[in-house]
Amino acid sequence: MHVLILGGTAEARRLAALLAGEDRSADGLLVTSSLAGRVAAPRLPPGRVRIGGFGGAEGLAEWLRAERVDVLVDATHPFAGRMSFHAAAAAAATGVPLVALRRDGWRPVPGDDWHPVDSLAAAGALLPGLGERVFLTTGRMGLAAFTGTPELDRLWFLVRSVDPPEPPVPPRCEVLLDRGPFTLDGERGLLAAHRVDVLVTKDSGGPATAPKLTAAREAGVPVVIVRRPPVPAGVPVVTGPEEAARWVRGRR
Repeated sequence: MHVLILGGTAEARRLAALLAGEDRSADGLLVTSSLAGRVAAPRLPPGRVRIGGFGGAEGLAEWLRAERVDVLVDATHPFAGRMSFHAAAAAAATGVPLVALRRDGWRPVPGDDWHPVDSLAAAGALLPGLGERVFLTTGRMGLAAFTGTPELDRLWFLVRSVDPPEPPVPPRCEVLLDRGPFTLDGERGLLAAHRVDVLVTKDSGGPATAPKLTAAREAGVPVVIVRRPPVPAGVPVVTGPEEAARWVRGRR
């Protein structure tokens, strides 16, 4: 059975490891992981790997047919919304069973000062009323939402991303190239050293980047958090690699 994992996340790598036989429980499975190619030096999963886009939903459907894929797993980042809808359309066109692997989102706890929004643009519009020194952890794309108005251009940004951000970027910013997982002590030190008074993040979920939320709560720093896009209607969702592996094996 040929399994295609649309990956790029820690959960996708773990699922590939489970299905590729590191636990010796899935003999006979052919596992291919597909990465979008947006990170210069991605962490590669075990098994076969392809890098690059498919050319939309039609291109993905053609690939599923040509490679005789039996099961499709959408284990992309929770904010890779376009790819998820392409996967749903391709699965519907080919009849290939599809499951979405999504880690649980973060939940506020007492002491958090969260400001949920639905987009980066909404996050940018909210910032001038919350602080002046912004820790921006939304990735290297979409930074145009945080520049272009006098109110935003007077703010200072610490932009953290794995690769250098794509322009346009805020005129007053410092770029920090780093990759999680991050520690609580490290995040505490970062907020203090840069005198951060507001944090912006996406609700990516998972433990790798969650310490910044704890550090912000301890420091009394408000958090602007961008909600996730929805999973396409009708696509079943699992929340962990082990559950996804059981779902895949159930299709054999």
